[in-house]
Amino acid sequence: MKVEQIAVIGAGSMGHQIAMLGALAGFRTSLQDISNDSLAQAKDKLADIMDKWVAKDKISEAERNEAFSRLTFTTDLRDAASEADLVIEAVVEKLAVKREVFRKLDEIVPSHAILATNSSTIVSSLIADATSRPGSVCNMHFFFPPLVMDCVEVVKGEHTTDETAAVAMEVCEQMNRTAVLLQKEISGFIANRILFAIQKEAMSLYEGGYADFKDIDKITKKALHHPIGPFELMDLSGIDVGYYVMQQQYEETKDPNDKPSKTLTEKVEAGELGRKTGKGFYTYDNKVRN
Repeated sequence: MKVEQIAVIGAGSMGHQIAMLGALAGFRTSLQDISNDSLAQAKDKLADIMDKWVAKDKISEAERNEAFSRLTFTTDLRDAASEADLVIEAVVEKLAVKREVFRKLDEIVPSHAILATNSSTIVSSLIADATSRPGSVCNMHFFFPPLVMDCVEVVKGEHTTDETAAVAMEVCEQMNRTAVLLQKEISGFIANRILFAIQKEAMSLYEGGYADFKDIDKITKKALHHPIGPFELMDLSGIDVGYYVMQQQYEETKDPNDKPSKTLTEKVEAGELGRKTGKGFYTYDNKVRN
């Protein structure tokens, strides 16, 4: 199957950049969100990023303009997806919400269309049966921020056909991203399972009073040569994102160790979600807010 048109559902921190990857790769791309404000913010952010790319000679002015000519913004799910060959869902990390989005998409998209979720932890087998096309459902997990990070985990569940996985891998390559195929499902996939283990231990050490979060970040960077500390990364990715991920894992495993920590819960309740709100573990000025 040849993919010519892509729809991305959700214009948040992941979705708008995935959509631009599609447009830059030559695909006709629609970005859909239920909020006009979110779409306006997404358009402004992408314009700012692309202008910086032009200034740094990463792309030409013509390439920038061509990409935007292929990218449309809409609040109407049918307008976005009715002619799509591939849909990439990037809504909030809540299973019930994702299942409802996939149920609606199944009624809208062409019979040949592939439905992919960008979920960082939720396996597509938990979503596929909300559709009439489980063989065409898979995970395409881009990493934050998608316009910078050169990796996509394509996850093939038992329900996913070989053709679906192959098309997803090919689209990633056309987007100039390194795709890695996982032949079996596991919650959190590869990178995040390793990452969550580090973050969970860092949080345990912090809450246990062994060191301040800034010092834990410092040790991680200086001793382990990580480019960013675990608390800095939580702020960058969004503390609420990690919170919802842990909630979902706990729902699946019922293991108390998978529940969001006391500190994460307090941060979310206080609205201190990291860079996007100006405060998380660290405090940020307006210049670095999303």
